[in-house]
Amino acid sequence: MTKRLQVLFEDDEYRALQRSAREERMTVAEWVRQTLRQARLSRRRSVDRKLQALAQACRHRFPTADIDVMLEEIEKGYQAQ
Repeated sequence: MTKRLQVLFEDDEYRALQRSAREERMTVAEWVRQTLRQARLSRRRSVDRKLQALAQACRHRFPTADIDVMLEEIEKGYQAQ
């Protein structure tokens, strides 16, 4: 089943969409569909990349401590300079 989506544009914005669609040799509707599809997929890939980076980072074992202890050690390092 298909759904209709109505989006309102100012005249200058619509003319810019028409130009972009014409450059790609497609209708404005098809250009908008493809552009929205690409944006949605790009956003999904961005989320996937972040989750992948997080999973990779979780595989490492780095030394850590309580945040207050870490901040205190950092401050001592600054004072030693």
